Amino acid sequence: MERVAIIGASMTQFGQREEWIRDLLAEAGIACLDDAGVSPDAVEHLYVSNMASGEFEGQTGVPNALAHDLSAVPAYTARIDQTSSSGGAGVYAAWQSIASGASEMTLLVGGEKMTHRTTAEATDVIASLTHPVEYKHGLTLPSFAGLTARHYLDKYDAPRESLGKVAVKNHRNGVDNPHAQFQKEVDLDTVLESPIVADPLRLYDFCPITDGSAALLLCPESVAREYTDEYAVISGIGGATDTHVVHERADPTTMGGVVNSSEQAYEMADIGPEDVDVAELHDMFTILEFLQSEDLGFFEKGEGWKAVEEGVTDRDGELPINTSGGLKSKGHPLGASGVAQVYESYKQVVGDAGPRQVDAETALACNVGGFGNCVTTTILEGQL
Repeated sequence: MERVAIIGASMTQFGQREEWIRDLLAEAGIACLDDAGVSPDAVEHLYVSNMASGEFEGQTGVPNALAHDLSAVPAYTARIDQTSSSGGAGVYAAWQSIASGASEMTLLVGGEKMTHRTTAEATDVIASLTHPVEYKHGLTLPSFAGLTARHYLDKYDAPRESLGKVAVKNHRNGVDNPHAQFQKEVDLDTVLESPIVADPLRLYDFCPITDGSAALLLCPESVAREYTDEYAVISGIGGATDTHVVHERADPTTMGGVVNSSEQAYEMADIGPEDVDVAELHDMFTILEFLQSEDLGFFEKGEGWKAVEEGVTDRDGELPINTSGGLKSKGHPLGASGVAQVYESYKQVVGDAGPRQVDAETALACNVGGFGNCVTTTILEGQL
């Protein structure tokens, strides 16, 4: 099987946008094709990662509409919905289309339009992914996050401040990301004194509601060399699910989907966690950065908070995590987030991340759906 390469990538401004979903998708798609120097009529497969355009704005059929808007007809189109991990699932689908030989040029565009809805409305749309029994009792993802954070702090004797330091770090990284929703630093006191949302988590422990889009262009490595000498290859990728009912998990601080998907990705790439130079993790809530960093094998169970305290995950640390600012600062337009994680990973391994650049040959992105219900882990290696 020939290796799958990424030869182009783009990301729109994340935040509160006036444009609707079709316009956001087209903006990223055009920019990605321009980045790679590829004509729209060369695209054979076109995938759109999107969780809820129908629920948020009453717009369905976005993939075929995007093919029209990009002048990519007659490309095969499909919408990829895997809740908040739709972006990662889209990367997997795009990788499969190239790896299988079904396509020699696949464009993936992920996007979501959310900010026109109230926080309560957006939260309710997202909460619809939970099990019906949990949903009817009023459980939402923030409530799962609060319960898990309290359990983690108690079980591993972690200080509440360690969660706040994740927010501080990721906001600091977001300052240097021109596409981030929040490009400002916050101090620890501000985080710890912000309003309580789901005890012990406060406002600054949560990512914002966001509009935005991101795109990737994939092809076989032999085709990549026809366009550029600098590209990234997807050396490993894996996907997995965990129990739909969260309380059925043996240990709520372990995300089985993260463990299983990363094991698949590591095996395919023939590397281990110690070989990863930079990582983009799904910090929808600050507690998730601890859980994922441990379940990915970067740190021992219950030790993730110590890595943050010791500066290991800082941009100049031994293992930089969320150099983009993460979902916390960059924003979380559901269908775009996993694509944007790989966008940042791509930029890092090809040495084009600007002031965010770290010394990285191998990058990992972990995109989580729901509260660990479904996960995709992607490993990229730069070819320069």
